[in-house]
Amino acid sequence: MSSSFEKDQKRRLISSYFSVVLSIALVLFLLGLLGMLVLNAKKVSDHFKEQVVVTIYLKDTAKEVEIKQLEKSLAMADYVKTIEYVSKEEAAEFLKAENGEDFMDFVGYNPLQNSIDVHLKADFVTSEHLEKISEEATSKNFVDEVTYDNDLVNLMNENVKKITFWVLVISGIFTLIAVLLINSSIRLAVYSKRFTIKTMQMVGATKSFIRRPFVWRSIRLGIVGAVIALIGMAIVLYYINRTFPELGLLNTPILVILLFAIVFALGIIITWISTHIATQRFLNLKTDALYY
Repeated sequence: MSSSFEKDQKRRLISSYFSVVLSIALVLFLLGLLGMLVLNAKKVSDHFKEQVVVTIYLKDTAKEVEIKQLEKSLAMADYVKTIEYVSKEEAAEFLKAENGEDFMDFVGYNPLQNSIDVHLKADFVTSEHLEKISEEATSKNFVDEVTYDNDLVNLMNENVKKITFWVLVISGIFTLIAVLLINSSIRLAVYSKRFTIKTMQMVGATKSFIRRPFVWRSIRLGIVGAVIALIGMAIVLYYINRTFPELGLLNTPILVILLFAIVFALGIIITWISTHIATQRFLNLKTDALYY
């Protein structure tokens, strides 16, 4: 009978520890994903901003030396990331491949213009900078016009601000939820040992002596949960980086290591604080209150 009772208690204890590790791992994993989103939010937004193209259309009378000078000045500009010269013949071939038919068969000549496609650095993709760059380019007498999608730029910048704000708000809320969930799981684990705590206290054990094994056990569970969360984060990060290599998520390994270290530290800190609070609560309870 006693052996059966001990086995049942041991099974419940293992189940309690398992639920604590699982809750810690799940919460830290989701918290880590949010952390990755926060750290890489600017990188992702910069990637999409740098896809915006400023196209400089050149007059047919433009001399080759003038075009080369313009390309050189653009390449040296601090706001330019890349430039690409597109001849009217290349533009015609592109349209032919995209539409599946040669439009020059109908018009009889190539009405397109030579152009230079300019990709700007993300920090310069604003309406003000684009207007200034456009005015500077059109001031040259061999430039016909400069085109870019100003509405798209404004919409993109507004959405980046909104998304960044809400990501930070959600991260704060989720951090609070994470602490509460882990704290709840640990309190349940300590609750199962409330009679042991009170018995040790009644025979003269100090509070710090009683609390110490619970804290160390919870820290070990926190470490296990954190390691599981980090493995999950590493898998997700590897998959995203392999699927979208242009984002360069692994180009800043220091930030990745820092994020992993923070998640690992949170697993230890949250479990330590939660266990300290939970054991303190039962240490301060009267014996009669343990049954409720």
